[in-house]
Amino acid sequence: MQEDEMMFKRIAGRTWIIALVAAVVIPLDQWTKELVRQNIAKFDYIIPFPSLGEYFVFEHVDNHGAAFGILQGAGNVFIVIAAVVTVGVIYYAIRHLPDDQRLIRILLGFQVGGALGNVIDRIMQGYVTDFVKVGIPGVYYWPNFNIADSAIVCSVIALAVVVFYQDIQVSRQAKEEAIEIGAAGSSEA
Repeated sequence: MQEDEMMFKRIAGRTWIIALVAAVVIPLDQWTKELVRQNIAKFDYIIPFPSLGEYFVFEHVDNHGAAFGILQGAGNVFIVIAAVVTVGVIYYAIRHLPDDQRLIRILLGFQVGGALGNVIDRIMQGYVTDFVKVGIPGVYYWPNFNIADSAIVCSVIALAVVVFYQDIQVSRQAKEEAIEIGAAGSSEA
């Protein structure tokens, strides 16, 4: 019994930050989508910040594909992908992610929260509600997105930056240690 309790504490200790961040992202995502569904007719838009004009609008659209409208019609595939990614993130956090990697756990929480936020839409509606539209009027608009999409994309970019930065730090430290070892070896000779 004590072994099971220790295992539970280890799992909880390594995943609580991920769960907490996801538990913030999911309701925020669902709340904003519900506000859009209740207040903006489909394919209609509002200008939430008049000073930005039509550079930033909330336009209510249905997305039957992936983030930013890619791969239309493959919605059920994304439910499976989100489940696999969520299980993979949890497994990685429990088995391989060092305890001191709190920032990475936070970023993984954003990814899990975003993935599950869109899964809820797919299960409940068969599609995802997207509403944020940014671009240059008459020239180009980025495909509509939502809070879940933003959480996923921003955290993936941030995760890449963090991992790249940590890799640079490890390389620098290894070089410094090699120089110190080389200097110590030459002074002994």
